[in-house]
Amino acid sequence: MRIGELSRRSGVPVPTIKFYVRERLLPAGELTSPNQADYGPDHERRLRLIRVLLEVGGLSLAAIGEVLEAADDPEQPVIRVLGRAAEGVPPLGEGEAGPELEHAREDVAELLRRRGWQVDEGASAAESLAGVIAALRGVGHGGLVDLIDVYADAAETVAGADLDYVMSRVAREELVEGVVVGTVLGEAMFGALRRLAHEDVSVRRYESRGAGGPLAGEGAPGA
Repeated sequence: MRIGELSRRSGVPVPTIKFYVRERLLPAGELTSPNQADYGPDHERRLRLIRVLLEVGGLSLAAIGEVLEAADDPEQPVIRVLGRAAEGVPPLGEGEAGPELEHAREDVAELLRRRGWQVDEGASAAESLAGVIAALRGVGHGGLVDLIDVYADAAETVAGADLDYVMSRVAREELVEGVVVGTVLGEAMFGALRRLAHEDVSVRRYESRGAGGPLAGEGAPGA
């Protein structure tokens, strides 16, 4: 297909496609004349991956280049490619430096040791978690941190399901796309489900009690 058709099929403007080619994010098309080139399904698939990494994952162009380089290298183990993609996703937030954050980092390190989680030192998610813990304590809700192993149990279950889905992909580009989409949109889905569950549990525990229904733990549905 010509570059115009590739643009229509992918939804990426022609100037952007040319920019990606210049930046070596997208392989050049096969020249059919000095001013014409043909593009194939692999180019369309690569453009879709770049858009996912950029628009969904929020990766910088430099980070996208690193992810694509790893994905294109057959010598790179798949797990390393997936790790590069996951680490490229911007962290959820970082706390301000200070003793509270250092304490939170120690808590995170202890959590990883306690649960035997094999995580690279300096993982961005670990820093995000430390920031969240420090913030919780800063607003007087450090008690929620005591539930961290409950959250970790749920996270292990969800992570297993995520990886089952990702590993069902065949092509390396599909693997990378799956892990980025799963990281960003999967967290959004989990957050929405958590809010729905909050509403359900609140109704069961409090509204049924106010209406003269059974108390929590005394025969309420799902107790």
